[in-house]
Parts: sequence; structure tokens; C-alpha cells
Amino acid sequence: MKNKLVYPLIGVLFLSLSAFTFHKFYMGVFQVNYVTEKKMIQITSRIFVDDLNNGMEKKYHKKTFVGTDRETQADIDLLKKYLADNFSVKTDGKLKTITFLSKEVEAGDVLVCYSRIKDIDKFKTIEISNSVLVDWNSEQQNITHVSVFGIKKSVLFTESSRKEVLKY
Repeated sequence: MKNKLVYPLIGVLFLSLSAFTFHKFYMGVFQVNYVTEKKMIQITSRIFVDDLNNGMEKKYHKKTFVGTDRETQADIDLLKKYLADNFSVKTDGKLKTITFLSKEVEAGDVLVCYSRIKDIDKFKTIEISNSVLVDWNSEQQNITHVSVFGIKKSVLFTESSRKEVLKY
């Protein structure tokens, strides 16, 4: 009687362990808000710390420790360069300068970066280019929520789709 119960349980356990493998989720979340009263675009980026360090190491051939207790000023400077190289905004076709403000670690493994673009007058189009971590990992996806003039839109950036123009 025990064998009739034990063998099927072992079979189910084996199948469940072999049929499903752990798959890591590669996702960055970006929020782009235009604040009309301040004539400013505010950008918040949420990126997994380990993926970011791996991506920067691959691109710059230097080990980094952003978001960890081993972080250095050189790591932060490289982070700023990485974000500037991989995330850009144009309004009405004109490239805008993004200013990195600060960062913090959220939930132990997510780096939250705060940036802004000042002196932005009313515009008709906003073009966002987002290739953060897609060169490091082809499975990386960056969802970007854009809120302009009270209209909210979302764009998914991937290895094959790195740029989007939104009209308002």
C-alpha cells in the first residue's frame, strides 16, 4: 500500500522539479513625467542592481558595485555615463540634457535613479530612446510610462525596439 502512494508522489515531485526551471525576469521600469508648472521633465528609473552592474561591466570592462556597500564615486560616475549613453529624450526633435539628481536602493535589489530635464516649453512630440541593459541581455525589457499634459501612455523597449516617438 505504501508503494502505491510513494512512487506516484516521487514521480510528481520529479516531474515538477524537472519540468519547470527558474527563469529570471529582466525588466526595468521608467517613469517620465512632464510637470507643466515647473516646465520640467522628471525621470525615475528602477533597475535591478545586479543586472545593472553586470551590464556596465560588459560595456565598460570594469567591475562596478553600484547600489552595494562597496560602491565608490567612480561607480556612480560610470552609472551617470551609462544612463546618459542609454537613455535620451528629445522634444520636437531636439535632444535635451538630462541631469542626474540622486539614487537610492529600494527593496534591497532595485536601484531607483532620479533625473530631470529643465526649461522645457510646451511641445508636440517627445522621443524616448531607451536601451538600458538590452545590449547586455537580449531578454531585457524596459517599460516606460510617460505622462504628458495629463495623458498617460506606456511603451515597451526591447532589443529590437529602442526608440519611440509619442505625439501630444
